Amino acid sequence: MPSSAGPSIDTITEGGRVTQVGEGQEAEETAPPVMTFGAPTAGEILAERYELVEHINNDSAGRLVWRGVDVVLRRPVAVVLRYPGGDSATEMLQAAVAASRVIHPNLVGVYDAIDEDERAYVVREWVDGHSLREMVAADGPLDPARATAIGNAVASALAAVHATGMVHGNVHPGTVMISDEGRVVLADARTDGADSQENDIRAVGGILYFALTGHWPHAEAPLRGATAGHGRAAIPDAVRDASGAIAAPRQVRAGVPAYLDDLTMDLLDAEIAPPSSDVLAAELARLDVPSEDHFLDQTGTIRFTADPGDDPSPLAAAGGRKVAVGIAGLLAVALVGLLIGISALGGDDKSSDPEPVARPTNSAPSSGATAPAPVVRKLSVEEVRIIDPDSKLRDELEDAEKVIDGDEDEGWGTDTYTTANFGNRKKGMGVLIDLGKPHTVKSVQAILSSTGASAELLWGTKDFPSSSAGDKQLVASYKNPIGQPFEEHDGTTMTFNGFNPEQKYQYLLFWITKLPASDLKIDVQEVKVYGS
Repeated sequence: MPSSAGPSIDTITEGGRVTQVGEGQEAEETAPPVMTFGAPTAGEILAERYELVEHINNDSAGRLVWRGVDVVLRRPVAVVLRYPGGDSATEMLQAAVAASRVIHPNLVGVYDAIDEDERAYVVREWVDGHSLREMVAADGPLDPARATAIGNAVASALAAVHATGMVHGNVHPGTVMISDEGRVVLADARTDGADSQENDIRAVGGILYFALTGHWPHAEAPLRGATAGHGRAAIPDAVRDASGAIAAPRQVRAGVPAYLDDLTMDLLDAEIAPPSSDVLAAELARLDVPSEDHFLDQTGTIRFTADPGDDPSPLAAAGGRKVAVGIAGLLAVALVGLLIGISALGGDDKSSDPEPVARPTNSAPSSGATAPAPVVRKLSVEEVRIIDPDSKLRDELEDAEKVIDGDEDEGWGTDTYTTANFGNRKKGMGVLIDLGKPHTVKSVQAILSSTGASAELLWGTKDFPSSSAGDKQLVASYKNPIGQPFEEHDGTTMTFNGFNPEQKYQYLLFWITKLPASDLKIDVQEVKVYGS
């Protein structure tokens, strides 16, 4: 190995999550990597830190994927090597650097990216598991509950990526990885500018379609490194009619709920503007229930139309990207059939296979229909104030209203402290959100001025006086966390999911427990609450 390595990014996480093994599609055997530097060998140590253990396979770009060990932290890693390095490896290294800046439970973590000219390599988290492509190829299409859970994980990962202004650009069944413990992660982001956030979101529809049917609906946009119908890693194209239109999942297999069918087809329909990734993640989180809960929420899924107050026909979608109530106008007999299909989520009993059903073209409720699904939207905030229980001067309370004014360039900020623990003077500070009345909440997004902060989201049942004593009472009573806390978050957006759909929420506390070590202060630029 060379005596010194080229530029690298610092190790940014301490492990625990997983990374992909196979980088999506396997490469064709006729396209091996060009090696002018010498093939890597088991036992070789890269950058005086990463020991190569076993060659796993080659990815879609001909890069070598090895299982390795970080000899410093003694943890397994995946090492992806490209020959040669230098200018030809720029895209791979830029993608790794960009990916390292976004930390999310459903995103693969990136530890290092090193260029040695003759070769370049990226070091990432390791997964003991399989890609979605491999899973469906081995076991067949998934039940709707599991497909929904995977779609939810992918949309949540994209919401974190999109919050930074980035595009993933490579969402397909080969880059969606499922660990042996069931954790879902999205891997192998690209930075070549060939895609958009909208294409990322539509690809979630492709993931749902593939998980439900075993077919990929994007033959006109082939997978990186392979095309539908070509190569030993190919994925079957979707079933299509004479005009080329794809068949809906319910026409391909039995047991797919109508609302999941509608959501999937809406995401694939170029005539219907998709929602943002955070709104889509919130909706899929609402539908994502444990598989043993056979009867999913029967109010149906959202549909994407012009405005909640306008004609809710999907054809109105060209007017803007808003979310409106869904098509719930099924006749009573159709509803009974739907409930039977939902109750069989745990299996794939073809004896209950319904006749192919045409997708509705009008969302106006028919007589006897169930109530329309609640609208998932950005909720209005009645009042916002700063919670600072450990301050005697209480001189950091101004500008609280800027965290809900829609301007992400301005917000409320803390003072600059001597240490990240508020100079050892405070246990934390926070932003209290009062929605005015109880709401069903799907997700909360906090946009910050810099990376490295630690925070959590708490909720309570009442407000307290705006004073040091009142703030202490409030913090003492708000002991109910939402989702997982963020520890020294390596991004500027924190998204909290995990709200109980049976619980109504009015008071939410975004509680900052640690400041960025680099700045020793933090600004909360905006807090957004989504629900109904």
